Amino acid sequence: MSELVVGNDDPSKRTPLVLGGHDFKSVSDIICRPVEAKAPQWWMIAFGVSVSGLCLLIAMLSKLVWSGIGVWGLNNPVMWGWDLVGFVFWVGIGHAGTLISAILFLFRQKWRTSINRFAEAMTIFAVMSAGIYIVFHVGRVWVAYYLFPIPNSMGIWPNFRSPLVWDVFAVSTYFTISLLFWFVGLIPDLATIRDRATTKTRKIWYGIFSVGWRGANRHWMNYERAYLILAALSTPLVLSVHSIVSFDFAVSQVPGWHTTIFPPYFVAGAIFSGFAMVVTLMVAARELFNMKDFMTMHHLETMNKIILATGTMVGYAYGMEFFMAWFSGNTFEQYAFINRAFGPYYWAYWTMVSCNVISPQLFWFKKIRRSIPMMFIISIFVNIGMWFERFVITVTSLHRDFLPSSWFYYSPTWVEVCQFIGSFGLFLTFFLLFLKFLPIIAISEVKGVMPAANPHQPGEEH
Repeated sequence: MSELVVGNDDPSKRTPLVLGGHDFKSVSDIICRPVEAKAPQWWMIAFGVSVSGLCLLIAMLSKLVWSGIGVWGLNNPVMWGWDLVGFVFWVGIGHAGTLISAILFLFRQKWRTSINRFAEAMTIFAVMSAGIYIVFHVGRVWVAYYLFPIPNSMGIWPNFRSPLVWDVFAVSTYFTISLLFWFVGLIPDLATIRDRATTKTRKIWYGIFSVGWRGANRHWMNYERAYLILAALSTPLVLSVHSIVSFDFAVSQVPGWHTTIFPPYFVAGAIFSGFAMVVTLMVAARELFNMKDFMTMHHLETMNKIILATGTMVGYAYGMEFFMAWFSGNTFEQYAFINRAFGPYYWAYWTMVSCNVISPQLFWFKKIRRSIPMMFIISIFVNIGMWFERFVITVTSLHRDFLPSSWFYYSPTWVEVCQFIGSFGLFLTFFLLFLKFLPIIAISEVKGVMPAANPHQPGEEH
């Protein structure tokens, strides 16, 4: 079996996408193995730790509902703290999945086939973690249903010009389309696991969720049409969702927030952090599940190049913010950015710059781009830096108001810290369940781009 490769020139110079000379049967066997085999010991330990984190989150949310949001360290003028930082952080993490799945699919980038399922699942669970902050930030969570588009004759939403209202539409639409896109892509693979099932229970459950898939020509035609429509719907959402999240800040009159660079800056940052999280989890999964023949070094290196490109965009945005503050001649705007770099929160600003601007530049070197330990470390640094970016934007723009008498130093309480740690428990609990009960690589898509799928010209990619 010849290897699947990228490129249209000399076959000897093409970069392999699937290694090991696999045929269709071996592809199904290897990808289905984690689903069909008994859960390994490392999975049980990781799941136990994640569930403990989820229990911590539930405990903190219970305390929040019981006592009110006064248990957070919010004060006047810092009315947004770790809650909004966590929301923007998790929404950003959720961007890479839709980008890999939808945009790269529309551009016919076949290297996405081994990593899109993985990234899509990450998107779903990251947006769920972000949603926790939206729901519980309202304080009276028992009336959170007011957030949904109930007819406005009830006077529930008096101000449709508020970007906080736009957030509800944007995030809920993004989650719905992403979930449908993920599920539609899963259907052929769920049918594969159903047909391979050795127990009645497994056959029933996977049979239900495969919605009668039999692999008929009509099924494939409807599947491809639905997948293409959902990809087309998802593509503008990648750009719109984080742009609208940035409007929470950009449409205000607070120095450090009201800037037109925020929408593209936030989108680039979201893709930056999202791809970093995919690399972090993918490096671990390919090693633990022995998927190196499908999640190859070519995939990782390509993603590292995207991290380098988006990290450079984020660094440019940081510099442009300072330039515009100086160029505007606005004393308050200039002070806001000087205060970011040299004020009480200088440590957060320079941590952000070090992680987001300096560390990705190491990917200019091929040896580092292709080094598993280095890319893992850098991806961790990027996500740390992106959390600090949201913290710097939110807190440093608020803690020193126009009146020095209103200045205050914001510090999170133990409830906020534990709630953020618990959000990782929520994310990882669902992600580990995904790793165990669903194929982490799209079996049908990998087979579809293998040379054997094109019998007319074997050995060539089309």
